[in-house]
Amino acid sequence: MNFTRWSARLPGTQRRAAARSDHGVSQSQRGEGAVPAARHEHASDGDALAPAAGIEDLPAREVLDRIPALVALVHGPDHRIAYVNDAYVAAFGDRPTGAPAREALPELEELGLLPLLDQVLRSAKPRTVKSRKVAGGRSYTFTCTPVTVPADGAEGSHEGAGGSGVLVFAADVTDHAEAAERLRASERRQRETAVTLQRSLLPQELEQPDDLRIAATYQPGGTEAAVGGDWYDVITLGGGRTALVIGDVMGRGVRAAAVMGQLRTAVRAYARLDLPPHEVLQLLDGLAIEIDANQIATCVYAVHDPNEGRLVYASAGHLPILVRDESGTIHRAEEPTGPPLGTGGWLHASGSVPLGPGSTAVMYTDGLVERRDEDIDEGVAALERALAGATGTPQVVCDRLIRAAGVTADHDDDVAVLVLQHPARTGPDGELFRNAALELLGGVEAAPRARAFASGVLASWRFPPELRDLGVLAASELVANSLQHGTPPMRLRLRRTDRRLIIEVTDGDDHLPRRRRAEPADEAGRGIAIVATIASNWGSRRTPGGGKAVWCEFALPRTP
Repeated sequence: MNFTRWSARLPGTQRRAAARSDHGVSQSQRGEGAVPAARHEHASDGDALAPAAGIEDLPAREVLDRIPALVALVHGPDHRIAYVNDAYVAAFGDRPTGAPAREALPELEELGLLPLLDQVLRSAKPRTVKSRKVAGGRSYTFTCTPVTVPADGAEGSHEGAGGSGVLVFAADVTDHAEAAERLRASERRQRETAVTLQRSLLPQELEQPDDLRIAATYQPGGTEAAVGGDWYDVITLGGGRTALVIGDVMGRGVRAAAVMGQLRTAVRAYARLDLPPHEVLQLLDGLAIEIDANQIATCVYAVHDPNEGRLVYASAGHLPILVRDESGTIHRAEEPTGPPLGTGGWLHASGSVPLGPGSTAVMYTDGLVERRDEDIDEGVAALERALAGATGTPQVVCDRLIRAAGVTADHDDDVAVLVLQHPARTGPDGELFRNAALELLGGVEAAPRARAFASGVLASWRFPPELRDLGVLAASELVANSLQHGTPPMRLRLRRTDRRLIIEVTDGDDHLPRRRRAEPADEAGRGIAIVATIASNWGSRRTPGGGKAVWCEFALPRTP
């Protein structure tokens, strides 16, 4: 056993070491410019005090009794006590020599060290366990070292002593353990704060459109306090259309979260303009450069229109949307894909993928499919296989995809998943979702035909008379506005869901109407104002092929 680290604490050690050094070097060897060795004090002839004994003059037991660490020596298969030092007695009380450890050293049994003593005795190799807390609240690091115990000649030895033994050496690490626990507690608090910040920047409650069922999952990555930049959102655009977005700001930390929060807010603002997906990404690209030219982000923005049965999307360097159709076939929406946001100088384009009744679509961030030991295409392919077998509600699909990807609490990257389903409705549920459309050829007969068509459809849908009259009035005003300011082709479309009635008129002119205050003498300008007054909501947008669509909504009375 090496006692060097304890020698400095024993009386007389430093002075005797200095004296040996000074005595071992002659004056001639020192040289003229050498620094003389430290002088040691000599006791005068009349001094009754002798020089203190050094470490080499003390017996091993006296050395062990003086060190602050806990020392116990056990021997034999029962680990009978051969010796415990004063520090051990002070910590745990007196221990009888010769008693087996299982009876006389209960503190070791509580810490689970008795099996360790067996291992050391069998293998003849030392073992160490770090920072174990004992009953009194102190923490010790225990080192168990194999030794040979003499049969006799040792002070305090008992009959039968001797053979193989184990020296138990316990260093007090209470201060270190408490400091480590404080550090871990601080890291836990910081991580909880970081995750709370991240989640507060995400939607607290997803909007649930009439035609889609949607669920989302966010899983923070790793145990670090740094937050990530993953986000998602669902935005109802009106007229039965829904915008869905998911993105990932590169990097981690508060800066990435701040950029994410600004981009998410901007997406919601641009979505209210009801722009095509590629135009939304074009605006986001410029904004990302203004926020931080060194921070880039990937994003995919998609719009679902139940009348078209398709998902129109634009991607800025993001992973492809996956769609499982009603037959179980997986479609990957790969093109077109532009560079990430914040790069500038790129014109984004929109693409589309079918999303009819019975289909399920998945939007996700790279943390779900990217692994360090495999190509990301392999991760996407594995996700496709998992989606093919994942059935149930959107939340169930989210959970199954997370499990299939092996995402756990200690995953090294943030994961965001957005699942949307367009359910196939039949029976009584299907009666609540109906569509009807009329092509308008223009001329003086267009308005009367539109009113008659709207009245007949709304009556067949068994709306109450008051709501039917309001729907016919709104359809008449929208058609009249299109006849006056639009160009052919024109179409009137009526749609009902379980929550609202939607009336929409499309034409070939891309000039969007606006609500204005009509003067008493004006003969026009009141149609949109009337629609805005009687409807729950109204709006307009440009259609992809040129032209515009003007729509309004009426909330349906809730039925028990």
